[in-house]
Amino acid sequence: MRPVRIRRGRCAMSSHGPQRSPASAVLIEARDVHKSFAIGSTRIPVLRGITLRIQRGETLGIVGASGAGKTTLINVLGTLETPSAGEVYFEGRAYSAMSAAARTRLRGAQMGFVFQAYYLLPELTLLENVMLPAMVRRGAVRAAADIARRAGELLRRVGLADRAAHRPAELSGGEQQRAALARALMNNPRVIFADEPTGNLDSTTGEQVLDCLFDVVKDGDHTLVLVSHDPAVVRRCRRVVRIRDGRLVEEG
Repeated sequence: MRPVRIRRGRCAMSSHGPQRSPASAVLIEARDVHKSFAIGSTRIPVLRGITLRIQRGETLGIVGASGAGKTTLINVLGTLETPSAGEVYFEGRAYSAMSAAARTRLRGAQMGFVFQAYYLLPELTLLENVMLPAMVRRGAVRAAADIARRAGELLRRVGLADRAAHRPAELSGGEQQRAALARALMNNPRVIFADEPTGNLDSTTGEQVLDCLFDVVKDGDHTLVLVSHDPAVVRRCRRVVRIRDGRLVEEG
């Protein structure tokens, strides 16, 4: 990993120049995806025919009002939800062709998630929280020392090296979200899904978290799918689409 300098709790990285253009190959593709949920005897449609291609290495912002289907879409793309109709593909392989165990392996190895709620386990230290995604993999016990070293490096990378032994309750919201970002990077995923990552933060802290997110995405050549109700947040992405009433509209 390229060395970083931390200033005022932010990720400060040496310049890499402008972001590279996304590769032509498609990493994730959704084709006419629908999703509805049952409430009693009624089915509530949330996604109404989503078709979307996400290129390798691109930063994609998805913006929309509360209830528009943003979180449901990101959950379907990330294998956390199964579509009611339509199909999602990862590098050309349909999710429906995978077993539940295979989807879990794909999610653990290739995808990282950052949510509005930090979902850090309160009884664990920050270092232990960041290690978790790697500790559930085969051979993790034998590789525990290497996993701990990588977790420590990721915490340093997001400006939290001096907080590794602290528990989540001892940290600010911005620090917890940066720890959640480090955890999402633990298995070096191909794609990071960030669902309202600044939703619980004030504007200044939110900007610091976004700086950190975009720095590590660019440095690691990850694909980023960023979801927010705030146009100013997603505007930092190379491409933005709007979701309205369960349908997508390209914004540029």
